[in-house]
Formats: sequence, structure tokens, C-alpha cells
Amino acid sequence: MSSNNPFTSNINIKYKMTKPKVYYIGIGGIGTSALARWFLTQGWQVSGSDIAGSPITQQLKKQGIRVFIGHQAKNVPQEAKLVIYSSAVPSDNPELKKAKELRIITKSYAEALADLTKQYKTLAVTGAHGKSTATALLSLVLIQAGFDPTVIIGTKLKEFGGSTGSPQSSNFRNGKGNYLVLEADEYHGSFLNYSPFAAIITNIDREHLDYYKNLKIIKNTFLKFINNLQPNGILVVNKDDKNLFSLKNKIQKIAKRNKLRLFWYSIGVNPRLNQRLSAILKILGKHNLSNALAVYTLSKALKIKDKNIFSALSSYRGAWRRMEYRGELKFSIPPPNFAKRRSFGRPGNFQFLIKVYDDYAHHPTEIKATLAGIAQKWPRTGLICVFQPHQAQRLQALFKDFVGAFNKTNVLILLDIFKVAGRDSSTSLRASKLSYNINSKKLAEVIQYRINKLKTKNLKLKTIVYLPSPRKLPNLLKNIILDSKFYFLDSWIIVMMGAGDIYKYTPFLLSSNGKRKKGNPKSKILISNQILMNK
Repeated sequence: MSSNNPFTSNINIKYKMTKPKVYYIGIGGIGTSALARWFLTQGWQVSGSDIAGSPITQQLKKQGIRVFIGHQAKNVPQEAKLVIYSSAVPSDNPELKKAKELRIITKSYAEALADLTKQYKTLAVTGAHGKSTATALLSLVLIQAGFDPTVIIGTKLKEFGGSTGSPQSSNFRNGKGNYLVLEADEYHGSFLNYSPFAAIITNIDREHLDYYKNLKIIKNTFLKFINNLQPNGILVVNKDDKNLFSLKNKIQKIAKRNKLRLFWYSIGVNPRLNQRLSAILKILGKHNLSNALAVYTLSKALKIKDKNIFSALSSYRGAWRRMEYRGELKFSIPPPNFAKRRSFGRPGNFQFLIKVYDDYAHHPTEIKATLAGIAQKWPRTGLICVFQPHQAQRLQALFKDFVGAFNKTNVLILLDIFKVAGRDSSTSLRASKLSYNINSKKLAEVIQYRINKLKTKNLKLKTIVYLPSPRKLPNLLKNIILDSKFYFLDSWIIVMMGAGDIYKYTPFLLSSNGKRKKGNPKSKILISNQILMNK
């Protein structure tokens, strides 16, 4: 790690004998909290605020970081040397205004992270999808190979739990080596602040359209990122992604001009390598095989031995909210009148085993990939996807893609949209000319209409539910699995899917294990070409 610290270079020499103070506005974010942990390991006194408490803010408190709930000017320490704010913080935020009034240095999260990257040999992982998994895999490979990297990632890994004094999983690892592994977010062009030594680009897709507007702008932004790589650096890109491969000539020109070592990876090139990776990976899906292949390609470019690569990849069992296994439900229910098969459990009762997972997929491409991976691994198991759309603008911009994204599930339960602070305000909705009629209920109706129009018995998706109250989920599940369409299924998987706060309902669902409340949930269930109202 470089001794030239850009954070302390602006601090008067008389303060260097004491702990400098840094304050975070929006400290509960997955990225900002990781950077806060880095400051903590460097001897800074860290504090910050967020609009609401969360598991992340609770964990920060346990590590000795003072966290305020709510933004107030009085929270900002007058002697703070640096204030860092998340991209969701508006310019009129009282804490940000107070920091400027006190003439404290203020930096956005991306700007502060850019300063950090200058102290390390930075390996950045970016792309519309798969960033977190690829970053996690790359981190474990470098650890196994003895690089001892520092890591900032957009999820939490159990492998990093003890590195900052916390017994839990963490989004940060404090390494002693010269390498930084960084998940580089493309939203707001944040990754354009970085000049990494090496980069993996997993794919390009129509994402964050509230900022980028169209795919052409997104592609050009990724080209700018590639141009920012350090001369003589390494670039690893996905040949199987049509949007990336459409930029092949432009990428090659940049690589030649900047003397980059360019590597294209593809699932279709080396079948033997694919078989070996598939055999050792504990994570499911073709998309994760592609992520592993990207990491393998960069690792070989860094001259890491195969034994270290395969050992690390085989040890990875997933991350927070990436098909994360949370527990199981066991229902013992009296059989309905139509059932004529043998009973399970107590005499006369059916016993159902339901495994519950959390997953972060919130874009149609991610949803398709995750559900396809589940269907491939467990072809004879019933699948229920409980999906919470994330951001109204995303749902409208990609509405047609969402309609066709759930074909691999038996049952789709749609919760109301999780609205994102700073991106789903009434002002931003009007500015983007969004329709207020686009919501979860509308999505359920359009998917049902599509199923009716297809008129095929081979379609896996049979039941679509709009459920405005997640608390009624346990009772609803029991009604669904007793439907005559699913009488032949004894085992089920539930995926609590979305990038919002849907994961908060998973413990509630699991706590209902074996309990059945009187009455049925008052939700509209779209089943078999008609809308039913449970009373």
C-alpha cells in the first residue's frame, strides 16, 4: 500500500498526532459502509447517519462507529476533516449544507473511493450483472494465492466476517498486501472516477435508465471506463455478451493505444475447463459459470496457479442475498377433497417441505438467469418466486422484459414496488414522464393476460398473485400448494427476490413454520384465467 495517503495529506500537521474524524451521510449503504470500515482500520474516528436503521447500521455500531438515524445538521462533528456522502444524498441535505458551512472537505462516495484506489494496485470488477459474485470469487482466489488483498464489495461474505472485529459476514476485508479488489458500480458513471490496473467487465445491459436514458450512452460510458485503465494494464471482457462484443473493434483500438493486455473469455471456447469449473462450483446457473470463467481468466493473467484458483472457487458457497439459503418451512395440512394420493406426516395429512432463499435479482436479465439456474438444478421441485420490484422507473422502462422474465417459476407472487430514495420521488417521476399506472398489480394483470393468450398447457408459470401485504404470505403459500395444479409436488423452493427490503420478511416467513392462522389472506389471486378474491 502506498504511503502517500490522499485523505491525510489535507490535514494540518498538528492533527496528525490525534485520530482524525470522518463523517458519512448515508452510512448504511452497502458501499459507503465498506469504505467506513476501511477508515476505521486506518485509525480514523468514524461516525455517520442514515434515514433508517438496518442490519448494516447495527453491525457498524457494534464495531464502535456512532450512527445517527435521521439527517440533522447538529450530527456533523465540527472538527471533522472529511465528510463523505452517498449518491442518494440531495444537495439540500442539512448535514451536507452544514459541512460546507464549516468548510469541511466533502467528497462523494465515488470520489473518496477513487482516492483510496490510488493507494493500491486496483483490480476492478464491473458490469450490469454479476459484479458481486465475480468480485467475491476473485477476492478468494487472491487470498488463496497469498496476495492478501483489501476488498470492497457490494454484498457481504462470511469469509470476511472476522477481519474488522465483527463475528458476522462483511462487505470489507482489510488486507496487508498491495492489491485492492473493488466492485465498481456503473450507476451515475461512478466507475469513471477510478483508474484500475486491471478490470473484468461481465456484461452491458439496459440498466439505470433513469440516469443513462439509452443503451448507446451506456456503451459509450463503458468505453470511457476502459480508456481509464492504467497503461500496460489488464482487461478481461465477456465475448458471450452481445452488447460487449458489439464494441469489439473499439475495445481493441483502446487496448492497442493504451498497451492493455486484452482477454476475451467465453463459455464456448474450452469445454474441458467448463466441465471442471461446473464440477467444483457450489453456486448454480450458467451465469455463475461465466463469472467463474472471468475470474479464472484474470487469475491466469496474474500468473496464479490452477491449484489456487480451483481451491478458492470450490470453497465459495455464495454471499448475502445471492441465492442465500435461509431455512425451511414444514407444512402439515389436511388434504383437500380432490386429493387421492397417499398422505404424508400424520395420518390423513400432507407434509410439505419448502426451502427458502433470498436473492438480489431485480433486473429481468438477472431474474431469468436465477430462475433458470434453479429450474436446472431442481427440475422436479415446485418453485415460488416472491418478487418485490425495485424502483418505479426501472419497472416502467423495462416493463415488457419483466412480463416475460418469470417463465421458469410455477408461482409468481408480486409485492408492491420498493421505491428508492432520491430516484422515485414525485419530481423525478414527472421528469421521467413515468406513468403512475405502472405498478405491481398492473404487472400481475399483464402477465396473466399473456398466459391466457398463449393458451398452452406446457407453460410452467400457472399462478400469479398480487399481494399488497407481505405479512399474509404464510397463509397464502398454504393455499397455493394445495391447489389442484400442484397436487403432485411435495417439495418446494421459495425465492424472496428483489434489491429492496424484501429480505426483512424472510425471518417472519420462517417464524411462521408449522403455524396456520384462521382465515385466508385478502389478496387478489390471478389463477386459471380468472381473478379470485379470498375473503
